[in-house]
Amino acid sequence: MVQLERKKIKKAFQAAFPHTIPIFTGFWFLGMTYGVYMHVCGFSFWYPMVMSLVIFAGSVEFVAANLLLGAFNPLQALTLTLMINARHLFYGISMLEKFRGMGWKKFYLIFGMCDESFSINYTAEIPSDVDKGWFMFFVTLLNHFYWFFGATLGGVLGALVQFNTEGLDFVMTAMFVVIFLEQWLKETKHTSALLGLFLPTVCLVLFGAENFMLPAMAALLAALTLLRTHIEKGGASS
Repeated sequence: MVQLERKKIKKAFQAAFPHTIPIFTGFWFLGMTYGVYMHVCGFSFWYPMVMSLVIFAGSVEFVAANLLLGAFNPLQALTLTLMINARHLFYGISMLEKFRGMGWKKFYLIFGMCDESFSINYTAEIPSDVDKGWFMFFVTLLNHFYWFFGATLGGVLGALVQFNTEGLDFVMTAMFVVIFLEQWLKETKHTSALLGLFLPTVCLVLFGAENFMLPAMAALLAALTLLRTHIEKGGASS
C-alpha cells in the first residue's frame, strides 16, 4: 500500500515538473532581483528568505520593503495587499470545484496559489492516471520553491554582485504572453481570450492604470459566468 502511494506521488511529481520549468526561469530572475533589492534597501539576506517563504506574493514583497522602511501602519499594509492581490479572490472562486476533496493539500494549495500556479493548475490537461491533487500540489510547491530559492540567492549574493536589474520584470510578462498564445492555439473558439483582451482594456481607459484591476476582474467574472455554456462548447482543437 505504501509502495503504491509512493509511486502515485512520484508519477504526479514527474507530470507536474515539466509544466513548471518556464516558471523557474522567470521566478529565478525576479527572485534574484528581489533579493538584491532587499540588500540595497539595507536588509540582511534572511529577510527576503523568510518573506519569500511565508508571504509568497512577489508584488507585495517588493512593496513590503518600502513598508518596512516607513512608519508602522498595519492598515495601510492591509489595504495595499488587498489592492495588489485582489485578483486572487477571483482565482480562488474559480478553483473551488477543483480543490474539492483534496484533504490537507487544499490548505497549502490555497496558501501557495500565485498567478503562475493558477494558470497551470486551471488549464493543464492532467493525464487520467495521474492524481490531480498531488499534481496541483507539486506545481504549487515547485513554484514556491523557485521563488524562495531565487530570493534567498539574490539576498546572499546582493553584497557580492552589482548589476542593473532594470527590465528583468518583463520576464514574467513575456511568459504570460506565451501562455496566452498557447491557449489561443489550443482553443477552437476564442471567446474567453478576446474577453480577456477587451474588458481590461475598456476598464483601463475608464478607470486608469491605478484602479482598473478590480473592475476588470469583476467584468471578466460576470462575462465568463454568463457565457460559460458557450465557452465550454468551444472546446479544444483536436
